[in-house]
Amino acid sequence: MPKRIRKRDLIIEFLQLMTGIGFKRGKKAAPRFELGIKDLQSSALPLGHAASREFESPPADRISEGTHSLLILCNGHGEDQIAVRVLEALHKQNPSISLNVLPLVGEGKAFENAISEGWLRRIGPSACLPSGGFSNQSFFDFLSDIAFGLIQITWSQWQCLREAVNGGQQVLAVGDLLPLFFAWSSGANYGFIGTPKSDYTWRSGPGRAISDYYHRFKGTEWDPWEWILMRSFRCKIVAVRDELTARALRRNGVEAMAPGNPMMDGLQITNFPSFLNNKRRLILLCGSRSPEAVQNFERLLDAIEELYIDEPIAILVALSEQPKFEELKVFLESAGYRSSHKDRQQIDCDYFYSKGLKQFIFGTGRFAKWVSWAEVGLTTAGTATEQLVGLGTPALSLPGNGPQFGYGFAKRQSRLLGGAVISCRSPLLMAERLQFLLKEKPLRRRMGQIGIHRMGPSGGSEALASLLLECLL
Repeated sequence: MPKRIRKRDLIIEFLQLMTGIGFKRGKKAAPRFELGIKDLQSSALPLGHAASREFESPPADRISEGTHSLLILCNGHGEDQIAVRVLEALHKQNPSISLNVLPLVGEGKAFENAISEGWLRRIGPSACLPSGGFSNQSFFDFLSDIAFGLIQITWSQWQCLREAVNGGQQVLAVGDLLPLFFAWSSGANYGFIGTPKSDYTWRSGPGRAISDYYHRFKGTEWDPWEWILMRSFRCKIVAVRDELTARALRRNGVEAMAPGNPMMDGLQITNFPSFLNNKRRLILLCGSRSPEAVQNFERLLDAIEELYIDEPIAILVALSEQPKFEELKVFLESAGYRSSHKDRQQIDCDYFYSKGLKQFIFGTGRFAKWVSWAEVGLTTAGTATEQLVGLGTPALSLPGNGPQFGYGFAKRQSRLLGGAVISCRSPLLMAERLQFLLKEKPLRRRMGQIGIHRMGPSGGSEALASLLLECLL
């Protein structure tokens, strides 16, 4: 049973980290894995790790070694997707480890299959907040979350975390500051996979925004209070999105590296069915949170309605649990599209609507199967867009009123991906750019190559799982 770390000890540790007093750094433990780290690091958008560190610390602050129980904290849909891939690889490499997950935002639906299979357990309270987890984007959304019970939920989650740690569990945080702070405050040894931030977002593009000057001043998109938590002697692994970001963190005293990108695991290029022969092919990704995703679909439909074509075009609409098709069909029917049961039988889909040369094909849970079939993507999504361009498909995005996919997020995403996705100000502009892209195959190929380079190869889940076994468990 690990010794409890008192709140006073945590405060002392935080002050020591801020002032740089009280800890002696040892040598980094050399990571041992066989995926070819230099090759993976050369890709522009992989995730990574920091080698474990040996510090001289009081015995009372040490968590017992040899623990074989891990608790994962994550705070969003994209983070859940990354976490579940790493957990699958970890369970495959060592099935004896007890794995638990505490989703801090949302219901953690990405973990349902693993939970039903019996090798993963979900603990603690979870809830779908009014903001969908984006309360930091809007003060009104923040107040809505507070009224919904955000403070009580967060307190209950923290108490559940402390109880798990006192029972001997190590902690892996996936996301940004919130799970990182939770992991540090638990008093346990922990690892961190930092998913949302990359220095490509301010090094790519014009770089004239106030935030760009701020990040240039710091030398990285990560903030000083986040460096402090990453420097803790209890933080055994730090994983960031790319080697560019890892180098910047190392200059600020955080031992970060980049062995691979879990976001590209589980995806592969497949042949599309013969039904799509002689058709132009688009994939439409409207997001995963209602009601914003419903509004996004309406605007993307407006863009398609502005598109002039003289050949058949199939629009593959890959849906997740939200939004429901019933929320979308009203827009299709009002635009003159009609259901076709006959055509639906020729392709694996849930619903098929057509009007003239335009055909809408809907499917829930079909993203992994359909993602490689498209020539161009039309998106208002985060993680799914990165996966799409990572397979070599260029995309056009159409920011709305947010909070999930506003203009600021779309601009940041475009810079993150090196222009493999182009942000459009209006449905009409999207239609014009789409018409141009469909005619320019060399341009589509160049944009696709940029996306592949920025996202990097698959295999990150296995690398990170190996590092967790070596440095944390």
